[in-house]
Amino acid sequence: MARSGIGIRTAQQQSGRLTGQIHVYDGAGKGKSQAALGVVLRSIGLGIRDQWQSRVLLLRFLKGPGRTYDEDAAIEALQQGFPHLIDQVRTGRAEFFGPDAISRFDRQEARRGWDIAKGAIVSGLYSVIVLDELNPILDLGLLPVEEVVQTLRQKPPEVEIIATGRGAPPQLLEIADLHSEMIAHANPAMTPVGMEGIEIYTGDGKGKSTSALGKALQAIGRGIGQDLSHRVLILQWLKGGSGYTEDAAIQALRQSYPHLVDHQRSGRDAIVWRGQQQEIDYIEAERAWEIARAAIASGLYKTIILDELNPTVDLELLPEEPILQALLRKPRDTEVIITGRCKQTPAYFHLASVHSEMVCHKHYAERGIELKRGVDY
Repeated sequence: MARSGIGIRTAQQQSGRLTGQIHVYDGAGKGKSQAALGVVLRSIGLGIRDQWQSRVLLLRFLKGPGRTYDEDAAIEALQQGFPHLIDQVRTGRAEFFGPDAISRFDRQEARRGWDIAKGAIVSGLYSVIVLDELNPILDLGLLPVEEVVQTLRQKPPEVEIIATGRGAPPQLLEIADLHSEMIAHANPAMTPVGMEGIEIYTGDGKGKSTSALGKALQAIGRGIGQDLSHRVLILQWLKGGSGYTEDAAIQALRQSYPHLVDHQRSGRDAIVWRGQQQEIDYIEAERAWEIARAAIASGLYKTIILDELNPTVDLELLPEEPILQALLRKPRDTEVIITGRCKQTPAYFHLASVHSEMVCHKHYAERGIELKRGVDY
């Protein structure tokens, strides 16, 4: 029976797939590298919980030493927490350049990175390989697209490949099993003073909750680098019950950083359909919001992730006005990350300094391929 509305499907009974897929995250919006790091954390967390090792390679093109990038802190947190599971390689020069400024060094560094990638893909050592900024490397012509596409086509079945960055070429998108585009939305209103640090990730595409997990890693890593306590609260709506591997990822974070990560979840272990809300749905939504409201006002957390708040508001389980007021009063140095799809745009979207919409162009689930634990849920 067809239904309309927004709901979160329980993950408890999912059997999961074994075959790795090719993911492409592109677009001008924020969240591409963060989403990749979120997948990495999920995969590692599931491996720890189920007692098998999920080894990861983070291969970063166009991000040579000598420059600081947003995801550096997140990777530092991963490497400190799971040093035996994470390998990182950086290539390229530490500055931006366009097609008119390509040098011999740029081509050599792109080739060096790709040679490492090819070896890692066929080695069988890694379950997840992140090719960060591969898309602009191909767009700039620093590597032959045909060679890259052919190598990815022939990857071992179990290996998960994640390619990120703007300008993914059509040939890569053609072989991708998943293509999620991050679209940046400009704020139509003047952002009030102090609203820096509100980020919203929405849309039908993959990458919202995984981007939020990447932000949690980034906050913890930033605190490690500065010898500060960057406490993180991850608060989830519409995700009651059990079976989500986000739980395993968060558990892995809490195992490595027990004093820095708090996690609360709310809701039933069921889809909440518009027009079929139950009393418990309202109670659970309000319970979680009271925790969130107090946390935002307290100033105790540097990063607060409100996962699936958007569909909770869209389903009218929570009113918009208290959320708007709480965000207007948040401490200046508290970062709030809000995720989830919605049909109607809530008023608090206008406060965001970052609003990135994930647009789904292709998803392997549409072809009947099962979701994979540790990657998709």
